[in-house]
Amino acid sequence: MPTMSGLEYLTAMIEGELPPPPIASLMDMTLVAAAPGTATFICEPDESHYNPIGTVHGGLVCTLLDSALGCAVQTTLSPGQGSTSIEIKVNYLRPVLATSGRLTCVATVTKPGSRVAFADGVVTDASGKTVATATGSLLVFPLPAP
Repeated sequence: MPTMSGLEYLTAMIEGELPPPPIASLMDMTLVAAAPGTATFICEPDESHYNPIGTVHGGLVCTLLDSALGCAVQTTLSPGQGSTSIEIKVNYLRPVLATSGRLTCVATVTKPGSRVAFADGVVTDASGKTVATATGSLLVFPLPAP
């Protein structure tokens, strides 16, 4: 990763040249698109994601948003740079169920930065209804040399 731009790294992951991170299989989410300043994930919620009240746990949706925000910012970074979340604010707009179908999460960088970057994200269900939104800030930092 330290020798590739953020966009090159994510593109290699999408194309199967690099493996996805372990959390992707745990949460059943997939990075499907990346372009300068944006990233798109999909996720197939099922009953294994349910909380005690019988809906998909908000943590799944938050993780999806956090991942998309981070990858959107990563697309703006040069080789040798990484980022990590400083803060995320999520608005849950409607419940997610196993019957909600595929979730699509699109994140967009609102302000790139050399120290802090900002991004917004939207999660929609299979019918196109918005189920959650988020804003986040991410710390940009140099990666250790390989």
